[in-house]
Amino acid sequence: MTIKPSERLNHFETGIFSSLNALKDEMVKQGKKVFNLFIGTPDFTPPQNVIDALVEAAKVPENWKYSLKESDELLGAVCDYYKDRFNTIITPDIITATNGSQEGMGHLGMCLCNKGDVVLLPDPGYPVFEAGAYFGEAEIHYYPLIKEYNFLPRIDLLDEELLKKTKYIVLSYPSNPVGAAADRKVYEEIIALAKKYGFLIINDNAYSDIIFDGREGFSFLSIDGALEVGAEFFSLSKSFNVTGARISFLIGNKQIIDAMKLLRSQYDFGMFMPVQKAAIAALKGPREAVKLQCEEYQKRRDTLCGGLRKLGWEIPDSDGTMFVWAPLPKGYTSSKEFCEALMLKAGVVATPGSAFGPHGEGYVRFALVLPSNELEEVVEVIRKSGIIEN
Repeated sequence: MTIKPSERLNHFETGIFSSLNALKDEMVKQGKKVFNLFIGTPDFTPPQNVIDALVEAAKVPENWKYSLKESDELLGAVCDYYKDRFNTIITPDIITATNGSQEGMGHLGMCLCNKGDVVLLPDPGYPVFEAGAYFGEAEIHYYPLIKEYNFLPRIDLLDEELLKKTKYIVLSYPSNPVGAAADRKVYEEIIALAKKYGFLIINDNAYSDIIFDGREGFSFLSIDGALEVGAEFFSLSKSFNVTGARISFLIGNKQIIDAMKLLRSQYDFGMFMPVQKAAIAALKGPREAVKLQCEEYQKRRDTLCGGLRKLGWEIPDSDGTMFVWAPLPKGYTSSKEFCEALMLKAGVVATPGSAFGPHGEGYVRFALVLPSNELEEVVEVIRKSGIIEN
């Protein structure tokens, strides 16, 4: 019997990632050394108090039942964290957990959009932004993130009629993949536009704790007017190295939160209680390790970017995130072809910028997921490969 999958799946392609993964696997089978800077999975370990909290909670049989909702203790911990970390007052009724920001963003269009509603997304941007809007049957438009504007959004340059039709816009700073950071003024200007034209703002706040050179990591909700027009995804994944636990929250305008809660009530039974206990431990625990980790990411950035610049590859320092956004070196015009060459000649696995949208072509993304001494090796193998033209 031939089973024909849903036609909506024809929208998605895995070609770039599949081909590069297959090439990487083949090199590993051949015994070749591979430096994997492909996926943004932290190589740091979770804080011990977080591990202990999950383990202890898992020993309690009652905690293995459906949780059905976030506990009062967890919601209180999120509120306390926002007050202490972001100087922002939020209340439990404007918080809902999601099974990671990716899952939450992937369902966003389904709870906010009707067919044909306009959604504005960054290009380059994280792929699930587009997937979530597509599942909501939205009409997708893009705002370009380009070097000339320091990879910051220029929503003010978009057509006024388009802004009038927009249901929501996605912002994400510090930004994956481009590594730019936006200051408060950028958000203030877009909040003013949201009020003027009546669109919503959804902020992806995944990297506020990985920000460099003295910049401030802040919450969108700390800005005047934000709660009137939007919400943000707040994740513990990158700050506390708990990516597999899928701990995230959507926080903000109550109507947005209630819509997400209603949608989630149809397919989910709540965050596993031991994971809730781990989240509480992270939110209430010491944060010195988070600051030290940020310093280590900055050191890694300096090692990789500085080292490659010495080879003649002019790569700017990222402002934040665990990524470096590098223009293709001389002699290359296709990011996919360059990534294949980089892997074959140097054993370094990176992500082609074209995977993040049309404006990503001409760039490659490196994930800072190896310690500095190994990134020094990366620079050296690239030097020896001859892939950089002087």
